[in-house]
Amino acid sequence: MTAKASLATTLDYYRPPAADALGLIRIRADATGITEIGFTLDEDAPPCPGELTERARAQLAEYFSGTRQAFDLPLAPVGTDFQRRVWAALATIPFGETRCYAEIAEQLRCKGGQRAVGAANGRNPIAIVVPCHRVIGSDGRLTGYAGGLGRKQWLLAHEAGELPFLLE
Repeated sequence: MTAKASLATTLDYYRPPAADALGLIRIRADATGITEIGFTLDEDAPPCPGELTERARAQLAEYFSGTRQAFDLPLAPVGTDFQRRVWAALATIPFGETRCYAEIAEQLRCKGGQRAVGAANGRNPIAIVVPCHRVIGSDGRLTGYAGGLGRKQWLLAHEAGELPFLLE
């Protein structure tokens, strides 16, 4: 990475209040948009916040406090064309609702593509904002989640109003 590219990359962390089940969230952005929102065990690099990471932190805080159901951030995930199509489809799943992998495959006109959708879902670099946690098995059971099934269950319960919204 060149010095110029590293200056354009920003990094910050967000810890949802009183949500030990979720842990720490890492936020990365470049000049084009948010490139990563993911769960991490600790701060693996020093924070270097910027305007986009600060906007993401603020919107995540609103989401966890129950005042935001949709995010308004420029996104710049890195992935294949198919992965980006899947991630765009995930972004259409409304707050508090779920879809199964087959429904996403059908939406993309990819008959029988549930496994491919599942693989792309698992590589989503922008958790919560691109709501891969809202995708479940066709039998209604929770299935894989890159952040862990406990986090997926917590996020779905939060959106269903089964958990109190967290106030900072």
